Amino acid sequence: MIDYLTNIDTDLFLFLNGLHVDWLDPVMTFISGKVTWAPLYIVLLYLVIKKYKKQSILIIIGIILLIVCSDQVSSSIFKPLFERPRPCHNEAIKDLVYLPNGHCGGAYGFISSHACNTFALATFLTLILKRYYRKIAWVLFIWATLVAYSRIYMGVHYPGDVIVGAAIGVIIGIVIGKIVDKINKATQK
Repeated sequence: MIDYLTNIDTDLFLFLNGLHVDWLDPVMTFISGKVTWAPLYIVLLYLVIKKYKKQSILIIIGIILLIVCSDQVSSSIFKPLFERPRPCHNEAIKDLVYLPNGHCGGAYGFISSHACNTFALATFLTLILKRYYRKIAWVLFIWATLVAYSRIYMGVHYPGDVIVGAAIGVIIGIVIGKIVDKINKATQK
């Protein structure tokens, strides 16, 4: 069963990674960048502070905890535990992998830290901001999906790495969101 899923994941990766077009390379490199989204983060931080005033400190602490948790779970637990080579390090297919910027990344790719982090943040902020900004979920989950897909396009993650990373991120976002909500309610009494 594992071999069957691995084969499907590899075939789907090769298909999706093979859909590259020259004009999209810089776009996906930009989307996949670590500081690219700083303006979005600043806007989200502004929205949190605007709506929650003093309570925003707890939410900001929650965001910091969320990112630390999602990053550590993906990088320090899953990757060393599963030791699944990134597609660009997989000897069987590495010559078929398209790397727009020529950068492959670390040895292991399961799970995608980008997917885990962005989906954790999207979930958490949706839970926090949905009562004030009803369409925020659409924006955040489209953003997280673009970042996650860019990792396949960039040749550094299989679809399974991204899907499981996103799912783990959603779980972390829900858990941290519930913790922050309970603390917030307890401090308001």
